[in-house]
Parts: sequence; C-alpha cells; structure tokens
Amino acid sequence: MYGWKNGRNSNNWLNTREYLEKNPDVARAGINPFLHWIRWRRFEGGQPMCSDAKTNKTENSYDYQSWIKNFDTLMEDDVRKIKEHIERLSHKPLLSIIMPVYNTPEKFLRRAIESVINQLYPYWELCIADDASTLPHVKEVLEEYRKKDKRIKVIYRETNGHISEASNTALEIATGEFIVLVDHDDEIPPHALYMVALEINRNPDTNIIYSDEDKIDENGNRFDPYFKPDFNYLLFLGQNMIGHLGVYRTSLVKKVGGFRKGFEGAQDWDLALRIVEIVPEYTVRHIPFILYHRRVLERSTASGIQTKSYVREAQYKVVSEHLKRRNIEADLIDVNGVFWRVKFLLKNHCKKVSIIIPTKNKVELLYRCVESIFEKTSYKNFEIIVVDNRSDDYKTLEYLNKISKHPQIKVLRYNFPFNYSKINNYAVKFATGELLLFLNNDTEVINNDWLEELVSHAIRKEVGAVGAMLYYPNDTIQHAGVILGIDVVAGHAYRHFPKGHPGQFGRARLPQYLSAVTGACLMTRKEIFQEIGGFDKKLEVGYNDIDLCLRIREKGYKIVWTPYAELYHYEGATRGIETIANPRARREAWTMIERWGKILYFDPAYNPNLTLDRLDFSLAFPPRVKKPWYEI
Repeated sequence: MYGWKNGRNSNNWLNTREYLEKNPDVARAGINPFLHWIRWRRFEGGQPMCSDAKTNKTENSYDYQSWIKNFDTLMEDDVRKIKEHIERLSHKPLLSIIMPVYNTPEKFLRRAIESVINQLYPYWELCIADDASTLPHVKEVLEEYRKKDKRIKVIYRETNGHISEASNTALEIATGEFIVLVDHDDEIPPHALYMVALEINRNPDTNIIYSDEDKIDENGNRFDPYFKPDFNYLLFLGQNMIGHLGVYRTSLVKKVGGFRKGFEGAQDWDLALRIVEIVPEYTVRHIPFILYHRRVLERSTASGIQTKSYVREAQYKVVSEHLKRRNIEADLIDVNGVFWRVKFLLKNHCKKVSIIIPTKNKVELLYRCVESIFEKTSYKNFEIIVVDNRSDDYKTLEYLNKISKHPQIKVLRYNFPFNYSKINNYAVKFATGELLLFLNNDTEVINNDWLEELVSHAIRKEVGAVGAMLYYPNDTIQHAGVILGIDVVAGHAYRHFPKGHPGQFGRARLPQYLSAVTGACLMTRKEIFQEIGGFDKKLEVGYNDIDLCLRIREKGYKIVWTPYAELYHYEGATRGIETIANPRARREAWTMIERWGKILYFDPAYNPNLTLDRLDFSLAFPPRVKKPWYEI
C-alpha cells in the first residue's frame, strides 16, 4: 500500500542544484531537473523505493488496476505494522458507522457489513437502521451479524422514511465521538477506520474528515478513482467533493439537527454544508488514500446522476439554501447536468478596474487585445494602461500615439531592459482603479461578461487573486489554472485539452481555489498588491506570477480560477516560448525552488496520488504519499 519502501527518505527534500551540478547533461538537454531529481531520490543503490513497482514499464503503460496492485494492496507486513501502530495511538476514538438499509441485495449487504467487521481498527460500532425493508432476507442477514458481533447494533423502523430519516434513526443509537457514513451496498478497505483514527490523533481539532474514493462494480472490480484536493470551499459549492469516506464529529451532527427530510439524494452534501458553516475550514481534513468503494448498480446514483432526477432538485435546494444562510448573493447555474456553477452577483458593486498591458512592437497583437476589450466587455468601469517597453516599429508607435488620446487609455513609456515584474510594478503607480488586472498583449477577449466574472470574485474579502480560462487560437486549453510541481516549478492544468473538456470530475468547468494562476490574465485588489510589495523584480520573466500568488496565499488570501472568464492567448507571440534550458529560466527556477521548497511538491489543490510528469491529472507511479504505519 503506497509503497515507498518503509516510508524511508520520504521526508528528504530537494537539493536540486546539487543534483544538476552532478548531472549537467540533464540541464543541457532541457530535461525537467525537478522531477529528474525526485526520480533519482526514489532509488537507493538501483533499487526502486516503490517496492512492488514494475520498473521495466513506462509510466504511460500503467492503468488503475496496475496502480492498485502496486500501491493500494495491503501485504502481510502492512497489516502487522498497522496493528502495531493502532496499539500505540494515544487516543482511540470510538467510531460509529451509520448504515441505513432498505431492501439491499443480500450479497452486497453482506459485503458492506463484512467490510466493517474486517477493519483493522477495532474501536467501532456499526449502527444499522432498517427502513422497513419488505424483503425477508434483510432481517435474517442483520440478525445473523448482530448476534455474531456485539459491536453491531440494529434498529428496525416501522415505516419507510427514506435515507434521511433512516440515517437519523441510526444516529440515535450512535455513541461514538465521530460518525462514519457508509451506504448499505458499498465497501470500505480494511485500513479505512485506522486512517480516520490516525487523522484524529494528529489533528485533535478535526471536525470533518473525507478521503479519496473509487467505484466498484457488481463483481468487485474497482474503477473511476477520484483523487481529491484538500478542502476547497469554492469547488465544494459546485460538487460534493467531501462525499465518501465522510466522517463527522457526532456532537456537531446533532447540533445542526442531523439529516434533513426532503433532501434525499443530496442529504450528505446538505449535512456537510451546514457543518462547514459553523466550523473553521482548517478543521475539514482530507486523507489522500482510497478509503471508500462506491457500488455501481443499475439505477444507483453512483452510476450516473441522471438515473435519479430528484437528485438534481435536491442539490439545487441544498446549495441555494446554504448561500442564503451565508447571505451570499449568487445565481446557481447547471453545469453539464451534473455540477453547479455559483455565479456571484455584483449588484451595486462597480469598482474601477485598471487593466495593465505591457507591450513592445507587434502592433497587431496589441490592436486585437485592446479592440476586443472595448468591443466585448459589458463591464464598463475600467481604464487601460499600456506600458510600452522600447517599441521601435513605426506602425506600433503610430498606434500607441492614437490610443493615447482615448479617455480610458493611458500610454506609459518604460525605457529600460525588459523585466516583467518591474514593468508592472511601475504601471501600478499610475493605476486609479481599486482592482488591478495584469493582462498580456497577446490575449483576446471571448465572452462579454469576462470582466464581471473576474470582479465578482476579486471583491470578495477572502480572495486575493483571480485567474481566467485561456485558450489557444485552435480552441484548445492553454490555461485552466496552475498546478505546482509540474514543469519544474508549475504548469498549466489540461494544457492542449479541447475546449469544453470537463477535466477531472468536472474541475475544468468549475470555479475553485488553486495555489496559483497565470499572470497572462490575473486580477487582484490594489491594496493586496501593495501589501505584499508587488511582483519580485528578481524574477524578470518567469514565475513572477506564481511567486506573487504564493505570497498572496501566505497572507491568508485565496487564489481563484474561473472557467467563465474566457480569452484567447497567443502564447509567446511577443517574446517567444522559453524552456528550462535557458540559463536565466533555470536561475529563476532555482529561486522558486529555494524560496518555496516543499510547497511546490505538495500542492493542496492537487492530490499527491496524481502525476507531476503530465498535465492531465493522471496517476502517479509512485504516488507522493507515505505509509503512516511505517512512520513509527
């Protein structure tokens, strides 16, 4: 299970510069040194630290079944170590598994109960509420297991009340410190409750715990894993990313009144949202392990939300009521019949935006950019500040002179060598807007409400910066947010994927918090930009936007990426495309690695079971997680 050999060296951190000095061919070839170093550290004396990995296969040849075999299968030594670790836990909380049951097929009911009985962590109680099942085998099976294990409690409801009322009935007999939600035909792996107890020991203030999950068919075959980010409230408004395995502090569940009737199909989402409203976000903890297998049967919600049309109605009700309780003015818009977009309303907010565009020659690019802003922008309270960096082309100078007479445009001259950070910092001194939008001159606006969308996020007090969806001219994705650790320091998610692609579980279609967004189109409040001291002038060309975002996050603000502000980006049209083989680019990469270190390797918006070698959210071989049972 997640086999970095005995967990050893998993805390070692980068000395990438040392590695490059010893392996100069890597740098000369333009190979990703960051990832190369990581691969190098994974081997000791030629032996892979992932003990079961088939190292003779290329990473692209692995599928989920191979991943399970190599990294998600408990061996005898794992089981022994886990049992030893459980005995050493200072706190052994009682966990109450809540399982509502109704006419469950016998073999799946048995598998669900057996998966609880087979838990390596022994301090649990299984609270089953039968919701007036009409099939006789249900009671026979429940009584059989109740008599077999005293930790199993069963209560029989006289009338069918559906999943919310049945769950509340099970909750009535729960005595544990936390409740664990398990459906009557699903399964949990043997180490699931151990991982939950360990998280509670590590973070005693935990209120909600959730894990990664996958699906399992009628024959027990696992598929379709969802490796989730750490808690991401904005993404959570668009989808129930907590889902399973869902664990909640019992006192809080009772405080908010348990499950609510009338929200069937979205009752777990409703419960989680009501608890999130009253607890700090940092008490919602994510365990990056597959700890839940959702059974896919015909007509089950797991097989497709369309199989239960009432689920969509319940979801709409759940999220819209949550927004009302939090006094958030927003519209809720359907996304692909599966997810939801929360569109924040501006109402009377109409703050001025200063759009800052550095440029040099290439008049056709600047013309297209500026004209598209005026032609397609419905939000009218803006000014454009064009910063000319030593243009010497006659047509460009002529155009700059022309637009300088426009009442909404300022043209500044920056007569020094190109330095993206210095140019933008200089322009901010002349900005009169409360909001700053840093925009490349090789962009072109697509949708009319792009600026409204950016502003609607940027004015929220918890938000520090906002980025947009950018496309190449051939309608493939150029930027759908930034993932740290990819492409040396950071890379663009879903690059070259077709326009409209949903991404991993809809993430390419949903606004969400990320660690960084590209400076090609980045909005922030002027007060925040000044608070952190602007762009770092040491980062002349590369990573200045990533560094800016990370410093904004360091101050406690959120970074938002939204797919609903759309622009074309003719990337590299002004200065060309650069690679890590460029000495200056390597120098800037080292600056980022030395400054931000481990943050670049463990992006909270990206699961450590996903690869840093590609931009498609595919599986990592091996994953960047440790076996906690080896840490002792």
